[in-house]
Amino acid sequence: MVDLPTEHDTPKANNPFVQVPIEITISVGRARPTVQELLDLSQDTILPLDKRIEDPVELYIGDKLIGRGELEEMEGDAQGRLAVRLTEIADLKTGL
Repeated sequence: MVDLPTEHDTPKANNPFVQVPIEITISVGRARPTVQELLDLSQDTILPLDKRIEDPVELYIGDKLIGRGELEEMEGDAQGRLAVRLTEIADLKTGL
């Protein structure tokens, strides 16, 4: 019988960096206006994106793609807030 390491036996448990928060950027699409369209932007202007509402969003840490997911609206106390349901997670060594 093999003894599997417990949570407290792993190097992660003793690593102080696992508690450091990181920022994940969610990319919903890109806009490519002309310079003239950019200069004409004003309040209530609609800026079309290159994706549809049902297309997957991409998750980045810095410029590194770490996953993809679907936008969802949260329920309960956080109703109305956006969330991402992960559909793909990158192997951080090899990427997506």
